[in-house]
Amino acid sequence: MRFGLVLGLLAVVCVARGAEIDSLIRKLDQVLAHRNQYVEQKLERINELKSAVVKAPASDRFDLYVRISREYEKFVYDSASVYIRKMQEAAQRSGDPSKVAYARMKRGFILLSSGMFNEALDTLLTIHQVGLADSIRQEYYSILARTYFDLVDFNSDDYFTSRYTGIGLRYVDSALTHTVPQSAEYYALSAMRNVRTRNIEQARKDLLFMLSNFKLNYPQYAIATSTLGHTFQLEGKTDEAIGMHIKASIADNLASTKETLAILRLAELLYARGDLNHAYEYVKIAMNDANFYGARHRKVQVAAIFPIIEGNRLSTVERQRKLLIGYAVVVTVLSLVIVGFAVIIYKQSQKIRESDKNIQEANRSLHEANLLLQEANKHLVEANKIKEEYIGYYFNINSEYLMKIASFKQAIDNKLMTKKYDDIRFVVNNINLKKEREELYMSFDKVFLKLFPDFLDTFNSYFREEDRIVPKDGHLLNTELRIFALIRMGIHDTEKIAKILDYSINTIYSYKARIKSKSTLPNEEFEARIMEIKAI
Repeated sequence: MRFGLVLGLLAVVCVARGAEIDSLIRKLDQVLAHRNQYVEQKLERINELKSAVVKAPASDRFDLYVRISREYEKFVYDSASVYIRKMQEAAQRSGDPSKVAYARMKRGFILLSSGMFNEALDTLLTIHQVGLADSIRQEYYSILARTYFDLVDFNSDDYFTSRYTGIGLRYVDSALTHTVPQSAEYYALSAMRNVRTRNIEQARKDLLFMLSNFKLNYPQYAIATSTLGHTFQLEGKTDEAIGMHIKASIADNLASTKETLAILRLAELLYARGDLNHAYEYVKIAMNDANFYGARHRKVQVAAIFPIIEGNRLSTVERQRKLLIGYAVVVTVLSLVIVGFAVIIYKQSQKIRESDKNIQEANRSLHEANLLLQEANKHLVEANKIKEEYIGYYFNINSEYLMKIASFKQAIDNKLMTKKYDDIRFVVNNINLKKEREELYMSFDKVFLKLFPDFLDTFNSYFREEDRIVPKDGHLLNTELRIFALIRMGIHDTEKIAKILDYSINTIYSYKARIKSKSTLPNEEFEARIMEIKAI
């Protein structure tokens, strides 16, 4: 009898949990039905800030650029990048080191959000921390910690997991030392640390305390509930994990957050639970959000699960179709006896046609997913070719310079031994830096045109005949072409391009503006078309 009572209680608990999940899913679907309205509201806020920028004096624009970039940083990567660049320019003009550091930190954050981990680290690790406020240092260390943790999650490599996790934990500790104790940020960082050290129980306590005792905005609430769902998922508590990821997805959509993982994890959990219809709808939304934001790593993550869910849904639809055909056959036979069954046959045939439409839609979606995956693979193959070619180029150039340095050192040593000091001056004065730089450019031009043999022809196809660029005799590329060659290599930071080519940032901007003004393409499309030029 006791055993029967226990079974009865377990059944009641399971039914209650199932009803709670169904209720939460209905709330999520209601929010998703109005997601375009939330996007419109966000765009209205952004447009108001943009209008304020036009009216504001130059000294006040930095703060406005900060607010606009915050609106964009989890919404649209390209727009966030534009306004962070404006923020960096305003910070440079102000001469305030803390503003310069803050703007660079925000650049690192959006690079991380878009999946460009190496670029994010290159940017973040060059920030000078001296004199920064504790709040900025706390955010800086938090971003670095998340960068290394995201590398662990994305790469899933046993060798690098422990190394990157250790580095990330050290940055979490640094962030905690600059965080106000007992604040919401403190508990969020503590939970992050406990999750990574597998202290799940303490991580959950941190998150529940944070949710119960602080008034969180939508993004903070989404991160807390998503992380809480992850802790339940690690312990195999699927229903609790689903509930938390639904709450996180609701908050993400209310805030129009497009750079998110919550709804993808929800789709995976619902798929494992057997709810194929919701899993399919949510994974499509995850793909749309990844494309809308421009998050490369999210596209890869979604593309890994999308075909699986789509394939299973297709199988289910096919089984339903066969079942409907069977019903139609039975009804057809019975219609010979009872004429009235003709109405039923008509309704069944309607369902079959609807099923065929669903299959066609499913096939189109699967085809689109495969095209996305193929495109991602093409980009990865191209990136590998570029890396392999430039590794060889790097070692060759450095080998040549080492030989020159060795020869120079030997010449100086010989002159010193024979006390021919005037000859030393002669040797030093004979170093032709301009020639060395030209040789470096020539080497770069050769390697680049080897990788992109159609670059010059394709580039010139964007201009009228009289505006096309033809390098001088003996030169493969000129300065204008090298700027856009570096952009095609993935170097979009104007400051880096200026350093590589030994020009000022303003000069690089001038070159780019002059070239774009002559092109037959719209200015905003020019660099995107440059990035479409294919490697060998």
